[in-house]
Formats: sequence, C-alpha cells, structure tokens
Amino acid sequence: MDFFPLLQAAATYTREYAGAWAMLGAGIGAGLAVIGAGLGIGRIGGSAMEGMARQPEMAGRIQTGALILAAFVEGATLFAIVVALLIQLKFTF
Repeated sequence: MDFFPLLQAAATYTREYAGAWAMLGAGIGAGLAVIGAGLGIGRIGGSAMEGMARQPEMAGRIQTGALILAAFVEGATLFAIVVALLIQLKFTF
C-alpha cells in the first residue's frame, strides 16, 4: 500500500531521516506527557473532591495531599517536556 515508500526511505539511513524521526518522537513524547499530566491531575482533583465530600472534617489534609501530588505530576511532566525539547534542539536543519 502506501507503507512501501516509507519503509524504503527508512532503509536508507541518513542524518536528515534521523533528525526527522527525532522531531516526530519529540513531538509525540511532549504531547503524550501533557495529555498524561492532564489526566493525572484531573483524577487527583476528582478523587480529592470525592474524599472531601465523604469526610468534610479531613478536607484540609486531603487538599494538602492532593496539592503535593499534583506538584509531583507537574514536575514529571516538565521533565518529559524538557527532554523532548532537548531532543528537538539537538537536530538542526
């Protein structure tokens, strides 16, 4: 089908193709990191709200824990985006 030209191009390895694959990988990696962070923080927030609704007297501790967990998720996401940016900046055309 239409995969033959792609496979044929991948068979001839050059620096341009390596840079193109690196750019594609960096873009997909950064996008997946952001999507994963959004889902993770959403789940943390939803679970925290549910926990506060079930036990209102523990709202302060739950909110503090949720904030710390959200910061950890953001830190991992920032690290993934920086790695993707470094991969992207390594290849210049």
